[in-house]
Amino acid sequence: MDATASVIIPPSLKRGDKIAFAAPARKISAEELKPALDLFGSWGLEVALPDHLFDTCNQFAGDDDTRAAVIQQLLDAPEVKAIVCARGGYGTVRIVDRLDFSGFAHNPKWIVGYSDITVLHSHIHRHLNVATLHATMPIDIPAGAATDLCPATESLRRMLWGETVQYRCGGHPLNRIGAATGQLVGGNLSILYSLCGSGSDIDTRGKILFIEDLDEYLYHIDRMMMNLKRSGHLAGGWPDERHARQCRPFWKDGGADCVRRGGGIRLSCVLWIPCRTYRHGEPSVGDGTAGAARGRRWQ
Repeated sequence: MDATASVIIPPSLKRGDKIAFAAPARKISAEELKPALDLFGSWGLEVALPDHLFDTCNQFAGDDDTRAAVIQQLLDAPEVKAIVCARGGYGTVRIVDRLDFSGFAHNPKWIVGYSDITVLHSHIHRHLNVATLHATMPIDIPAGAATDLCPATESLRRMLWGETVQYRCGGHPLNRIGAATGQLVGGNLSILYSLCGSGSDIDTRGKILFIEDLDEYLYHIDRMMMNLKRSGHLAGGWPDERHARQCRPFWKDGGADCVRRGGGIRLSCVLWIPCRTYRHGEPSVGDGTAGAARGRRWQ
């Protein structure tokens, strides 16, 4: 895909639209989906639960053939306006090469998720240049979310509805000052690392790179950042980082410093931005001066 091509934005949702839950990776239960069903229903959306959604095969939501068939059915269904992935874990990479995105390319819809769903974000952006949503998933939605306003779910609703979303966050002492304009891409650092050299490898040329991860040893973060650097993924960009939990210090400043240092990477950098909802592939503006972030415009 031409890195300069205009990104394709799927249609915004409205009350009465149909969306579908999907599980391309780890298994999910009906009980775990109940709060999310209530939430999306309160938004006036019709939520489809496809056949085999609750299948199990070891840790997966069914075997590879079944999960691929379910995702393919949803990609091809014109009445489904968004595919909301129920949870991450591991398994999406096992089925992505079985999927035919030709129908999706002619009838784009929102793909929603984070963590392991980074596989779909990266693959779709590289080959189709269609925007997707890096956002919270049903497994994370707590009971009562339909009545209690939550920043993560409210930002998802506003993005799906096509509304402008603005984020601001406090500065971080390790921020590296700078500004950039480009498409916002990225996702889970471990997944991006695992996709390097594959047909789903992320295209970071002229982009703003967003990365998130959880529960990784700090030397693992350094290893992955060094890989991105050596493979040319950080040869000009704007990395942002959210590392929610630190394990066994590697540098005294923890995960943030691992990303910032990145083996000598000299890029503008904003750390610990709010991990809410971001449109993967959408043009964005970044300004690290104040150490803050906005949805489509970052500051």
